Amino acid sequence: MSCCSSPGLMPVEEALQRMLAHAQPITEIEWVPVEQALGRVLAESQVSPVDVPPLDNSAMDGYAVSFDDLQADQAVRLPISLRIPAGVGPSSLQPGTAARIFTGAPVPLNADVIVMQEDTESDGESVLLPRQEKRHQHIRVAGQDIACGQQVLSAHIRLRAQELGVLASIGIAKVPVFRKLRVAVLSTGDELVEPGTEPAPGQIFNSNRYTLAGLINELGLDMVDIGIVQDTAQSTEIALRDAASRADVVISSGGVSVGEEDYVKDTVEKLGQLHLWKLAIKPGKPLAFGEVGGKPFIGLPGNPTSVFVTFHIAARAFLLKMQGMDDLSYPRYRIPAGFTRSRPVPREEYLRVRLSQSEDGAMILKCYDNQSSGVLFSAAWATGYAVLSMNGVVSEGDLIDYIPFTEL
Repeated sequence: MSCCSSPGLMPVEEALQRMLAHAQPITEIEWVPVEQALGRVLAESQVSPVDVPPLDNSAMDGYAVSFDDLQADQAVRLPISLRIPAGVGPSSLQPGTAARIFTGAPVPLNADVIVMQEDTESDGESVLLPRQEKRHQHIRVAGQDIACGQQVLSAHIRLRAQELGVLASIGIAKVPVFRKLRVAVLSTGDELVEPGTEPAPGQIFNSNRYTLAGLINELGLDMVDIGIVQDTAQSTEIALRDAASRADVVISSGGVSVGEEDYVKDTVEKLGQLHLWKLAIKPGKPLAFGEVGGKPFIGLPGNPTSVFVTFHIAARAFLLKMQGMDDLSYPRYRIPAGFTRSRPVPREEYLRVRLSQSEDGAMILKCYDNQSSGVLFSAAWATGYAVLSMNGVVSEGDLIDYIPFTEL
């Protein structure tokens, strides 16, 4: 552990490596229809059984001809011997003639050029063609997109819409994916009530449950809702045992700090063990990681923005690795700051910022004024995080790391 500026706090990167070392990917496989596989993690690499396209086909509406029947120095008129729409079988072109052809239609044998209809003149019986074009012009050759036997998708990737399209293009109807990871979520705090009920004096609505539900669903995982847990040691123990019996991973919000009413940390140590506690991150310092009943446990702070940040920065990678993904990275972009941050913080800081345009049209990052860990609206206003290194300061115009929420 090395955090000279903040003794006792573990650097974010070190904490991530320790967490990931404990992530054991699930191995159960399900076969699902391609149209239901969006967001699922592919369990086996996919190899194409066909060429795509299966035949040479026309990229344009126009005329299929033999390159040798075109003149190098002048236009030539040829009789039209065929009409070839898309969806028909292959045909053969008579020498010295042209075939009327449409986009996607198979190129006839003996033809090796498609002439766009805009460059021709036709009376219905014959067509006037321009001087020689390039051989194979406007022809999509068989296997141009995908060759038979080619690996098109690697295992351990999360399937997006474009991957579903690729699978369909090679005729695959069902794919093997890993079973969805089950993530149990519990919220601690006697002050919490659910939206739709009338809060008593001193109570607040439980926003963390809904933030976590959205974040978990966005990753394509299943959430097991344990509900609100009363601030007692007995209730906390019952809830954690229940969560560990019903899910692959347990996530709590709140109860991992050092207050007299914070029972989660002590109960985790009673039922299992803690591997780390307290990160050099702002917001979100009191993050805990360990295991309960043999299941991984991630204890997020109770403040709403701390939950949002620590889920993205710490929990996300752990959950995706358990779900079977190999690539857990996300891009960072260097964008000029449109703000100043002169007070250094002895932790790695994740500011909620919005990607905007300056008056001269350049892209800059605007910073939400109130960066308190309790101000959840800052996350709704923002488009991503500006990442400041430990003890980092920012002057307007400095290039800083930017992580869009869309990449997470």
